[in-house]
Amino acid sequence: MQKNNLDQTFGNQEVSNKEREQLIRRVFTKVAPRYDLMNDAMSFGIHRLWKRKLVKLAKPQGSQLIVDLAGGTGDVAIKLATENNLVLLADPSLAMLKEGIKRHNISCIATTGEQLALANNSVDTITIAFGVRNMTQMEKGLEEIWRVLKPDGRILCLEFSTPHRWLRPFYNLYSYYIIPRLGAWIARQPEAYTYLIESIRRFPDQEEMKKTMEQLGFSDVHYHNLSFGIACIHIGTKRGNR
Repeated sequence: MQKNNLDQTFGNQEVSNKEREQLIRRVFTKVAPRYDLMNDAMSFGIHRLWKRKLVKLAKPQGSQLIVDLAGGTGDVAIKLATENNLVLLADPSLAMLKEGIKRHNISCIATTGEQLALANNSVDTITIAFGVRNMTQMEKGLEEIWRVLKPDGRILCLEFSTPHRWLRPFYNLYSYYIIPRLGAWIARQPEAYTYLIESIRRFPDQEEMKKTMEQLGFSDVHYHNLSFGIACIHIGTKRGNR
């Protein structure tokens, strides 16, 4: 699928959410075996530092239930695990979960962000790294996260964002021209990484994402820019119940 077709697919309001979901699932099925390798190549390994920061801010503690949503191969989930807590790796892609099970001894659940297979008020912390932009309905996914969090539970969302103005021309050049070629070379799926770049381009900037989370009921919403805004960790807390 060419870039203009991807752009048309994700920009066309007449395309059903089901069609978008199927396309996204195909993308991640294709890239699952080389997903972590490709992330290392795309970010020069910096994504690992970003994820460590996410885990540090999550402050995993004993007796907590922590869900790493859209957790893919489990590289974040395994870092969240302590001796006394329960970490659940959640992802809609069976191919990604299978890769995670190969690498880590961790509990898994196949579920979409828009329809979480979890009880109301049952989760202490939800982390999601580079996954919220792949939801077909991000607002619905955030509402589901709010539903399953316990009162005073937190969401920590690591996502690509809008870099500082001086960096944008270089970042755009790299993302539009270099990353798809890396996808062709390493992951052997240039179309998949063209999609990923399109999804990054369409994602809200830092302030827009903050406003969306506040409008959906999260309190104490704030964010931490990483690498001059290339990535960002958005944090929100559930206060009470609707």
